[in-house]
Amino acid sequence: MVRPVIGVSGYAEQARWGQAWDMPTTLLPRAYVDSLVDVGAAPVVLPPVPEAAVSVAERLDGLVLAGGGDIGPERYGAAPDGNSTGVQRSRDGSELGLLAAALEAGIPVLGICRGMQVLNVARGGTLHQHLPEVLGSDEHRQRLARFDPHPVTVAPDTHTARALGRTELDVPSYHHQGIAELGEGVVATAWAADGTVEALEYAGTPGVLGVQWHPEMGTDPSLFGWLTSRARAPGRRKGETAR
Repeated sequence: MVRPVIGVSGYAEQARWGQAWDMPTTLLPRAYVDSLVDVGAAPVVLPPVPEAAVSVAERLDGLVLAGGGDIGPERYGAAPDGNSTGVQRSRDGSELGLLAAALEAGIPVLGICRGMQVLNVARGGTLHQHLPEVLGSDEHRQRLARFDPHPVTVAPDTHTARALGRTELDVPSYHHQGIAELGEGVVATAWAADGTVEALEYAGTPGVLGVQWHPEMGTDPSLFGWLTSRARAPGRRKGETAR
């Protein structure tokens, strides 16, 4: 069986390896690649190149907007408050362009952590720049560089619930920003016990899901399976016939 090609947005970072190499790279944690390979997909790492977004999306069967640094506050009409870190304007532009092109092409999209926030910002939604200032705790980022679990409740009879196959689960989490106001046509479908939005969908667009947690760091492949299944579906692209 031909594997659907799933693009995964990458990071532009300075990296060091071996005995001598220290240079700019495009990075992606291997867990994303392994998670997609395990469900029958062919993952491709996408460097943040805004001007290439449309050309890239036209060649994909599906798209993952991966986790990473914070989105520039200007993208959602906010002034920087000193809490947004790791902002890369080229990545913001690239992912927003990839998302728009993917929606136009009719290919499925899965947003993970930062990627879920991109889905919201793209529709005019806003973010809390630092959840601990809103919640009074750092429950969603308990330890540095550790994906500690916390419980999430999913609304029944949603695309999110159907993709996961359940409505109660513990999720691996690491983030300090979160959804403030939902964008136009964006529907929250899961929440943490403290009320933080943990998943969302686009109303009327069953091929778009976003989760605030990191499924690639857990043991449940259902979301990657959902994406790959939709990427394989005949006629998934606008105007496409079965092949």
